[in-house]
Amino acid sequence: MTKVKLTVNGRAVSRDVPDTTLLSEFLREELRLTGTHVGCDTSQCGACVVHLDGKAVKSCTTLVAAVSGHEVTTLEGLANGALHPMQQAFNDNHGLQCGFCTPGMIMTGVDMVNRYKAAGRELTEAAIRHELEGNICRCTGYHNIVKSIQDAAAKM
Repeated sequence: MTKVKLTVNGRAVSRDVPDTTLLSEFLREELRLTGTHVGCDTSQCGACVVHLDGKAVKSCTTLVAAVSGHEVTTLEGLANGALHPMQQAFNDNHGLQCGFCTPGMIMTGVDMVNRYKAAGRELTEAAIRHELEGNICRCTGYHNIVKSIQDAAAKM
Protein backbone atom coordinates (compact mmCIF):
# COMPACT_ATOMS: atom_id res chain seq x y z
CA MET A 1 0.00 0.00 0.00
CA THR A 2 1.06 3.55 -0.74
CA LYS A 3 -0.30 6.74 0.76
CA VAL A 4 -1.03 9.21 -2.03
CA LYS A 5 -1.72 12.88 -1.56
CA LEU A 6 -2.73 14.98 -4.52
CA THR A 7 -4.99 17.80 -5.53
CA VAL A 8 -7.89 16.77 -7.75
CA ASN A 9 -10.01 19.51 -9.28
CA GLY A 10 -8.73 21.95 -6.67
CA ARG A 11 -9.46 19.66 -3.72
CA ALA A 12 -6.81 17.98 -1.55
CA VAL A 13 -7.17 14.19 -1.56
CA SER A 14 -5.33 11.61 0.52
CA ARG A 15 -5.79 7.83 0.34
CA ASP A 16 -3.96 4.56 0.96
CA VAL A 17 -3.96 2.61 -2.31
CA PRO A 18 -2.34 -0.55 -3.65
CA ASP A 19 0.94 0.24 -5.45
CA THR A 20 -0.52 -0.87 -8.80
CA THR A 21 -3.54 1.46 -8.76
CA LEU A 22 -3.91 3.38 -11.99
CA LEU A 23 -4.86 7.05 -11.97
CA SER A 24 -7.98 6.31 -14.04
CA GLU A 25 -9.08 3.66 -11.54
CA PHE A 26 -8.38 5.99 -8.61
CA LEU A 27 -10.43 8.80 -10.16
CA ARG A 28 -13.36 6.58 -11.10
CA GLU A 29 -13.49 4.13 -8.19
CA GLU A 30 -12.08 6.06 -5.23
CA LEU A 31 -13.28 9.58 -6.07
CA ARG A 32 -16.34 8.69 -8.21
CA LEU A 33 -15.23 11.09 -10.95
CA THR A 34 -16.63 9.03 -13.79
CA GLY A 35 -16.11 11.62 -16.53
CA THR A 36 -12.72 10.02 -17.12
CA HIS A 37 -13.48 7.06 -19.38
CA VAL A 38 -11.41 3.92 -19.90
CA GLY A 39 -11.63 2.42 -23.35
CA CYS A 40 -8.50 0.40 -23.97
CA ASP A 41 -6.15 0.27 -20.92
CA THR A 42 -3.21 0.62 -23.34
CA SER A 43 -2.96 4.38 -24.05
CA GLN A 44 -4.34 3.90 -27.56
CA CYS A 45 -7.79 5.52 -27.45
CA GLY A 46 -7.37 8.70 -25.38
CA ALA A 47 -10.74 8.45 -23.60
CA CYS A 48 -8.90 8.62 -20.26
CA VAL A 49 -7.04 11.91 -20.80
CA VAL A 50 -6.79 14.18 -17.75
CA HIS A 51 -4.49 17.09 -16.97
CA LEU A 52 -1.53 16.49 -14.70
CA ASP A 53 -0.03 19.79 -13.54
CA GLY A 54 -1.77 21.41 -16.50
CA LYS A 55 -0.61 18.96 -19.19
CA ALA A 56 -2.59 16.19 -20.88
CA VAL A 57 -1.75 12.62 -19.82
CA LYS A 58 -3.43 9.29 -20.37
CA SER A 59 -4.58 8.17 -16.94
CA CYS A 60 -5.08 4.49 -17.85
CA THR A 61 -1.32 3.89 -17.85
CA THR A 62 -0.31 6.31 -15.09
CA LEU A 63 0.17 4.95 -11.60
CA VAL A 64 -1.51 7.16 -9.00
CA ALA A 65 1.49 6.66 -6.68
CA ALA A 66 3.68 8.27 -9.36
CA VAL A 67 1.60 11.46 -9.31
CA SER A 68 1.37 11.87 -5.54
CA GLY A 69 2.03 15.50 -4.69
CA HIS A 70 0.78 16.73 -8.05
CA GLU A 71 -2.38 18.40 -9.34
CA VAL A 72 -4.92 16.55 -11.47
CA THR A 73 -7.81 18.12 -13.37
CA THR A 74 -10.58 15.96 -14.79
CA LEU A 75 -13.45 16.82 -17.10
CA GLU A 76 -15.53 17.63 -14.02
CA GLY A 77 -12.90 20.13 -12.89
CA LEU A 78 -12.93 22.20 -16.09
CA ALA A 79 -16.29 23.81 -15.43
CA ASN A 80 -16.34 26.63 -12.92
CA GLY A 81 -20.02 27.37 -12.42
CA ALA A 82 -20.56 27.37 -16.18
CA LEU A 83 -19.29 25.09 -18.89
CA HIS A 84 -15.67 25.57 -19.97
CA PRO A 85 -15.46 27.09 -23.48
CA MET A 86 -14.28 23.72 -24.86
CA GLN A 87 -17.22 21.90 -23.26
CA GLN A 88 -19.62 24.52 -24.61
CA ALA A 89 -18.07 24.33 -28.10
CA PHE A 90 -18.51 20.54 -28.21
CA ASN A 91 -22.15 21.06 -27.31
CA ASP A 92 -22.72 23.90 -29.76
CA ASN A 93 -20.95 22.23 -32.69
CA HIS A 94 -22.25 18.68 -32.17
CA GLY A 95 -18.73 17.42 -31.44
CA LEU A 96 -20.01 14.17 -30.01
CA GLN A 97 -22.30 11.31 -30.84
CA CYS A 98 -22.18 8.44 -28.37
CA GLY A 99 -20.02 10.58 -26.06
CA PHE A 100 -17.59 7.90 -24.96
CA CYS A 101 -14.51 9.61 -26.40
CA THR A 102 -15.73 13.12 -25.59
CA PRO A 103 -14.05 13.61 -22.17
CA GLY A 104 -10.65 12.71 -23.62
CA MET A 105 -11.24 14.83 -26.71
CA ILE A 106 -12.19 17.84 -24.59
CA MET A 107 -9.22 17.46 -22.24
CA THR A 108 -6.88 16.99 -25.22
CA GLY A 109 -8.45 20.01 -26.92
CA VAL A 110 -7.92 22.26 -23.90
CA ASP A 111 -4.29 21.15 -23.62
CA MET A 112 -3.77 21.66 -27.35
CA VAL A 113 -5.19 25.20 -27.35
CA ASN A 114 -3.20 26.15 -24.26
CA ARG A 115 0.08 24.87 -25.74
CA TYR A 116 -0.41 26.53 -29.12
CA LYS A 117 -1.43 29.87 -27.58
CA ALA A 118 1.52 29.80 -25.15
CA ALA A 119 3.89 29.17 -28.07
CA GLY A 120 2.23 31.84 -30.23
CA ARG A 121 1.49 29.24 -32.90
CA GLU A 122 -1.58 29.11 -35.11
CA LEU A 123 -3.87 26.17 -34.42
CA THR A 124 -4.89 25.14 -37.92
CA GLU A 125 -7.28 22.37 -38.92
CA ALA A 126 -4.29 20.26 -39.98
CA ALA A 127 -2.60 20.83 -36.61
CA ILE A 128 -5.76 19.86 -34.73
CA ARG A 129 -6.13 16.67 -36.76
CA HIS A 130 -2.48 15.81 -36.14
CA GLU A 131 -2.80 16.49 -32.40
CA LEU A 132 -5.87 14.23 -32.18
CA GLU A 133 -3.98 11.18 -33.48
CA GLY A 134 -3.82 9.82 -29.91
CA ASN A 135 -7.60 10.00 -29.51
CA ILE A 136 -9.98 7.61 -31.21
CA CYS A 137 -13.61 8.34 -32.07
CA ARG A 138 -15.55 5.53 -33.68
CA CYS A 139 -18.70 7.54 -34.43
CA THR A 140 -18.09 11.00 -35.86
CA GLY A 141 -15.36 11.08 -38.48
CA TYR A 142 -13.80 13.96 -36.48
CA HIS A 143 -15.23 16.84 -38.57
CA ASN A 144 -17.36 18.29 -35.76
CA ILE A 145 -14.68 17.54 -33.16
CA VAL A 146 -12.20 19.65 -35.14
CA LYS A 147 -14.85 22.35 -35.60
CA SER A 148 -15.51 22.32 -31.84
CA ILE A 149 -11.82 22.75 -30.98
CA GLN A 150 -11.49 25.59 -33.51
CA ASP A 151 -14.54 27.31 -31.99
CA ALA A 152 -13.24 26.92 -28.43
CA ALA A 153 -9.77 28.11 -29.41
CA ALA A 154 -11.27 31.40 -30.55
CA LYS A 155 -12.97 31.81 -27.16
CA MET A 156 -10.21 30.65 -24.83
